[in-house]
Amino acid sequence: MRIALYEPEIAGNVGAVMRLGACLGVAVDLIEPLGFAWDDRRVRRTAMDYIDHVSVSRHADFAAFRAARHGARLILLSTKATQGAYDFNFAPDDVLLFGKESAGVPQAVADRCDIGLRLPIRAEVRSMNLATAAALALGEALRQTGGLPG
Repeated sequence: MRIALYEPEIAGNVGAVMRLGACLGVAVDLIEPLGFAWDDRRVRRTAMDYIDHVSVSRHADFAAFRAARHGARLILLSTKATQGAYDFNFAPDDVLLFGKESAGVPQAVADRCDIGLRLPIRAEVRSMNLATAAALALGEALRQTGGLPG
């Protein structure tokens, strides 16, 4: 299983997702352009020394990312999706894709995904923090597939 971030804009969120990947043994894909300089110290500050325990792949754009997927299902987590993430059967090689913080993913990217899933949130709010959403979705996917670390 992998987490993919489409054009992430906030270094702290990327660092938190990298730390999540390190803790749960999941690789992270970053689809460029990034909204910050990669050498930004905020990434390292948030990821801390966990950055050395996660595999991170950077892709020049969405097309390059798709070419590197090797046939794994691409699961988009989106507030626009109608199917709930807790009502879906994940597979161990799924790639969980999260859009940029300000705008999600463009429709052309959403159309290239195998399925869109929604995390449950109250109607009064717009969305969750990117790292929080990644933790919830990844936790459920790994629970279902027996991939949670001991």
